[in-house]
Amino acid sequence: MGQAYSAGLTVTDSIILRKERILPLKGQVLVKKGDKVKAETVVAETLLPGKVVPFNLANKLGVTPAQLEVYIKIKAGQKITKDTILAENKGLFGLGFFKNEIRSPVEGEVENISSVTGQVLLREPRIPVQVKAFMDGLVTEVIEGEGVIIENKSAYIQGIFGIGDETVGELKMLATTPDDELDLAKIDDSCRDKVIVAGALVRLHAIEAAVKHGVKAIITGGIDDQDLKKLLGYDIGVAITGHEKVGLTIVCTEGFGKITMAQKTFDLLKALNGRKTSIHGRTQIRAGVIRPEIIIPMDFEESELVSKEASLPILEPGTLIRIIRQPHFGRIAKVISLPEELTKVESETMVRILVGEFEDGTRFSMPRANVEVIES
Repeated sequence: MGQAYSAGLTVTDSIILRKERILPLKGQVLVKKGDKVKAETVVAETLLPGKVVPFNLANKLGVTPAQLEVYIKIKAGQKITKDTILAENKGLFGLGFFKNEIRSPVEGEVENISSVTGQVLLREPRIPVQVKAFMDGLVTEVIEGEGVIIENKSAYIQGIFGIGDETVGELKMLATTPDDELDLAKIDDSCRDKVIVAGALVRLHAIEAAVKHGVKAIITGGIDDQDLKKLLGYDIGVAITGHEKVGLTIVCTEGFGKITMAQKTFDLLKALNGRKTSIHGRTQIRAGVIRPEIIIPMDFEESELVSKEASLPILEPGTLIRIIRQPHFGRIAKVISLPEELTKVESETMVRILVGEFEDGTRFSMPRANVEVIES
C-alpha cells in the first residue's frame, strides 16, 4: 500500500497537550509541580529593566563635568521620583540669588553618574511581566526561575492563519452551517467575552462590530485579505503574527477569501458550544512553522497525561487532506490512491502525484506537495 509523509494540520476531539510557559528572562515561578491551574492563573512573573534615559546634568546646571560632584545630590543605585533634586547650586555668592535646582525628568533609579561627560543615566521603573497558564491543566514540570510545563487533555484545532494574542472565552456558535457568512445582526452584547464561530467568511464590518461588543475572538473559515489590510492598516507580509492590537483575536481555519469551514472542524466546534476555550492567532509560515491554535480543555485523570512520541503525518488511501494550491485552494478531500510512477505536470517537471476525491464524488489528481494532511 502506498503512503507518503506530508505537512499536517490537526483537528481532533481528544489530544494530550503539553505547553511550555516560559518567562522572557529569569524570574519567579509562582506554582509548583502537581498544581491544577486555570487558564487565567499567573504561573510565573519577572521584572524587565526599564528604559535608560541619558540626562546631561552638568549642562543643565551650567557647570563643567569636573565641577558636577560639588553640586550633585544623588548617587548610583538611588531610587528617584520626578520631585527628586538631582543637583543644585547655592546661587550668586551663596545667598540664594539665581539658585538653580535640577529635578529628575523621570521616576526610577540612578543607573550611572559620569564626571567625564557630566551625564547621568536614569533608568525608568522596571516593567512587570506575568506569564499565565493560558489553558486549564496540570503543572507537570517546573523550570526553576524560568517557567513551567502544563499538560491537559483537550479538543484541539490548528488554524491556517491568525492575528491577535492569547485570549480565553466561552465558545459561542453564531454560524448555522459551515458556509455561512457571519451575520452582523447576530453580534450583540450576548457575545461579550465570547469566542464566536463564523462559517466561511467574516467581513470587516462584522469584525468592527465584534470589537465594539467586547468579543474575545472570532473563528472563521476565511477572511478577505483587503479587509485584513484595512483592519491592520498595513499588509501582513511574511512576519510572525500574533501581537496585533486590533481588539480581538481572529483564527482562520481554511485560508483567505470565502472558504467553507471543513465539516469536521465545524461539527467539533458545534458539539463543544458553550465550553471554555483558549485561543491565539500566532502564525509563522516560514521555517519553524507556528500555527494558530484553538484549545478546548476536557475533563481528564492525571494518569492519562502520557506524552506520545511525535510522528510525521502520513498520506495514504483514506487520509483526509486539504488542498493548499490553486485552483482548489482550501477544499477538503480524501486520498484515493498514491501512484508510484512519476507524472509530468504543467510545469513540465516529473513529480509524484495523488488521486483524490472531493465530498461530491469528483475525482482529481495533483502533486502530493500541493496538499496537507488533516490529522485527527
